[in-house]
Amino acid sequence: MVAYCRAVWRCRYFWLSLVRMDLRSRYRGSVLGMGWSLLQPLAMTGIICLVFSTLFGMTVGEMAAYVLVGLACWNYILTTTLSGCQCFFQGETYIRQFPAPMAIYPLRTVLASAFHFGLALLVAMALAAWNRPSAFNPAALAGLLPGLLLLLVAGWSLALLAGLATVYFRDTRHLAEVGFQVVFYMTPIIYRPELLSQRRLGWLMACNPIVPFLDLLRRPIELGQLPSAWAYGQAALIVLLLTGAAVCALTRLEKRLIFHL
Repeated sequence: MVAYCRAVWRCRYFWLSLVRMDLRSRYRGSVLGMGWSLLQPLAMTGIICLVFSTLFGMTVGEMAAYVLVGLACWNYILTTTLSGCQCFFQGETYIRQFPAPMAIYPLRTVLASAFHFGLALLVAMALAAWNRPSAFNPAALAGLLPGLLLLLVAGWSLALLAGLATVYFRDTRHLAEVGFQVVFYMTPIIYRPELLSQRRLGWLMACNPIVPFLDLLRRPIELGQLPSAWAYGQAALIVLLLTGAAVCALTRLEKRLIFHL
């Protein structure tokens, strides 16, 4: 495992160039450029806040940062998984010509998604600081770093698993899209978790693996508090399980992958 990670690191100039190429090609000839990556979550945040703020008993300002953080995290996980489904097909030309570790291709996908995720989080921080200046806490924001690292590893594992599954079962992306539509409404992105707990649906929060990651992001940004050790532990356990599954799948399938592309 250590030797494999070293091999990935030795190829860093290659996969970093792929990430830069993806970002440049995405915004080439665009008027707004990278602003388009923020338009969708900002527009959705504005619409959701205008429609649901009264229903949930919150002001638009209070709800904006909460929803934007949730949408940023959700879009990162969604984009990482769905784009990861095509990561090996996207890199097929390189795979056939350059004997690099296969894990660099889902990593390429994750880093591009993480870039847009980071931009959205910066805007959410600005919204939170503007709405609740007293809650702005640089020390608490430092607590975001472990959570962001866990999300990066989780995204890499998800993209890898989705990519491997798609190589062997081409309908994986379509099934994932349907599954994510269901999970979206079971995840406290536009509503507070307490709303489900009050209706005896708190078990949905306990079973949802995305909830701990939302807490790791929202508590420092929205409340200016460090996340609890329990939230870190839950997120770390989820990442450990995902990474273990990804490593096992890659170990078994990497050498035969080229014959199925």
